[in-house]
Amino acid sequence: MTHIPPPIEELRLVDGELRQLDLRRAQLLARRAWLVGVLQAPSARAQAARQPGPPPARRPEATAPGVQNLLLILGGTLLTVAALAFTLVSWGSLGIAGRASVLGAVTVAALGAPVPLLRRGLRSTAESVAGLGLALTVLDAYALYEVAFADRSGAGYAAVASVVLASVWAGYGSVLGARVPSAGTEPTAGGGRPALRLPLPAAMAMAQSPLLLWTVAAGAGARTSAAALLVTAALDAAVALRVSVPSVRLVAAVGAYGTGAWGTLAAGVLLWQATGPGTAAPAAALLLLAAAIALVTARRAPGPDLATALAVAGGLVTTGALGGLLRSWLPDDWTVPGFLLCGVALAATVRTGLPEPMRRGLLLASAAVQALAVLWALPVSLVAVLGPVSRVAHIWSGAPADARAAVTVDLPWPVHAAAAPLVSAVVAVVLALAVRAPAWRDRARAGSLALAWATAFALPAALELPYAAALSVQALATVAVLAAAVYLRPAEPFLSPLPLVGLLLALAGSMSLALLSLASEAATLGVLAALSVLFAVAARRPRPGPVAVAAALTWVTALACAGGASLGWQPEHTALLVLVVPAGAALLAARVDGSPLTVPVEVTGAAAALLAVGLTVPDPPMLALLLALCGVIAAGTAIRESRRGVGWAAAVLFVLATWVRLASWDVGSPEAYTVPVTVPALILGAVRRRKDAGVSSWTAYGAGLSATLVPSLAAAWADAHWLRPLLLGAAALALTLLGARHRLRAPLVLGGAVLVLDALHELAPYIAQVADALPRWVLPALAGLVLLALGATYERRIRDARRVREVLGRML
Repeated sequence: MTHIPPPIEELRLVDGELRQLDLRRAQLLARRAWLVGVLQAPSARAQAARQPGPPPARRPEATAPGVQNLLLILGGTLLTVAALAFTLVSWGSLGIAGRASVLGAVTVAALGAPVPLLRRGLRSTAESVAGLGLALTVLDAYALYEVAFADRSGAGYAAVASVVLASVWAGYGSVLGARVPSAGTEPTAGGGRPALRLPLPAAMAMAQSPLLLWTVAAGAGARTSAAALLVTAALDAAVALRVSVPSVRLVAAVGAYGTGAWGTLAAGVLLWQATGPGTAAPAAALLLLAAAIALVTARRAPGPDLATALAVAGGLVTTGALGGLLRSWLPDDWTVPGFLLCGVALAATVRTGLPEPMRRGLLLASAAVQALAVLWALPVSLVAVLGPVSRVAHIWSGAPADARAAVTVDLPWPVHAAAAPLVSAVVAVVLALAVRAPAWRDRARAGSLALAWATAFALPAALELPYAAALSVQALATVAVLAAAVYLRPAEPFLSPLPLVGLLLALAGSMSLALLSLASEAATLGVLAALSVLFAVAARRPRPGPVAVAAALTWVTALACAGGASLGWQPEHTALLVLVVPAGAALLAARVDGSPLTVPVEVTGAAAALLAVGLTVPDPPMLALLLALCGVIAAGTAIRESRRGVGWAAAVLFVLATWVRLASWDVGSPEAYTVPVTVPALILGAVRRRKDAGVSSWTAYGAGLSATLVPSLAAAWADAHWLRPLLLGAAALALTLLGARHRLRAPLVLGGAVLVLDALHELAPYIAQVADALPRWVLPALAGLVLLALGATYERRIRDARRVREVLGRML
């Protein structure tokens, strides 16, 4: 089909094509040269731009003022060290005149040098020289002590010297010191020249030590030393509040915080170590002095945050002073209540005319004291609530001697905790009455409710009341918190924690009460019955309804178990009594269908049914009965339109009941277990295909047929007798014919497969005999024949594909 020209004509065509290609190649080369030139021009410009220019000028790493200050500080420090070495080491080589002349001349020169330096505007240099002069005055004082007062007390001389030096430095600083400058100007002295900053704060720092040194020189005790520290702190606070020089205020503030903290700590240690009112009163007075300093400073503090912090410190120190004083009079059990009383008294300051930051600080201090008191009382409440857990190992062992013995089976009772319930009660009352802010009202009420509940549970054990009284008190507390969760109206209905806290407390209290009642049989039955009624009544209210109804059913289940044990029944017989709960839950769920109570009721009923089944596990016949009864309950539940899916659970329960019953009868045939599953499944499949003709036979009958055919086939292959394979083969043949008659794949495939496998099982002995009779070369020969046949088939297909390709090639 393709025309091929003669050779001469074809050569002429090839030469023409080559000439066209040469011409096109020349055009492309010219275009390429032009493009390369265009691209190289920007590259040359970019390379020229990347040529390194002159290096940038190096910037100094340190500023000139910084270098100046460093040099001046180093110079002044070295001169001070030299003067110190001269005074301490080379002093003895000079006479009295030489000593006086050297130190006097150097000191006067150092203190006088800043004057001309300031006139020339060299303030930094003047500061360094003035610092050297101040250090020399200290050395002058030491030298004077060594010459004239070596036989006197060193501490007393140091106290006098510190007063003199502080006064001299203050006067020196007043003459050459700084007034407060305006923003953006340098501090100046009286004549308009730059002024010194160092002498006044140095004088303030030197003034921190005279009082403490005088107490050391006088041999005073720790009480006097603490008083000296607090007086120093008061003077520092006054200076910090009244002086306008920032550096002096900073040094005074640091001194006030430091000496005040040390003085307060020393006074607190003295108060804690006091053995009676006589020794406690002076220490308490010192703490009150520290509190007064903090509160007065807070009143005059420049900022609200600082005022609040100082007020908190003053309130805590006041509480510590008054509480420590009460501690010296009261027994150890009442130490914490004494501190709590003082802390609560701080809350009364909210009605005073103090500034708002101070009132806020005092209220915070009061809250901190109350919180610490509640933490101290918490272990008692925990023992009272969690202690009855140990009763699980001692069920119905007899009523204990008192309430404390009932909760301390495995837990120790805290020491000095007799007044712990009083602490919780006081804080509960304070929260209920003192908090009035709408944003905190509901939270305070929830906290008050929790503390009142904890008080009620801890009170019987703390007072060692009788066991019956403990049960009564805890029952009343549970009723009270549940009633609060139901009836109290919160200020913020959607955000208030009050209902949730009340409900959680009621659940925890009921659990603790039920465990506590395990000591006595009568108490257990009475408490469980009362809890069942209580939560059933609460379930009628919408707010705690879902949780309350679940709790009520739980306690009814526990009552059924306790009732069976009280009657002496075995666990499997008690399970029948427990099964009343899921039956009642199913009826109740049908009545309240669609409400929020439905799911909690059904879940709790299912849990009770599971418990009943667990009780009957050791007795298979009773277990079968329980499973069947549970299936009846599930089938009744499946009648409801919204619970159709429970019907599957009912079917499973019925099947399990049948299997357990058959196992208890020692039935070993698998058909006895599978036929009860297959028959209902086939009936359901037939009903479904009648309603919907589009459903396949695999969906309708596959699962039901497989449930019996597969186990029976496995049993038939393992069965040495002829009856089971014969019956299975007959059933498979009938099933195959039925599938062929109605043209259904599932019966046809399953029946045929089972029939073939069953026949192979019957023919297996004969196949084995034939295999033994054949020579060994037969199997390799058969394998070779199969491979040759496959190879021939493969070759024939390749040949056919090649022929098709050749035909297509001719067509093109």
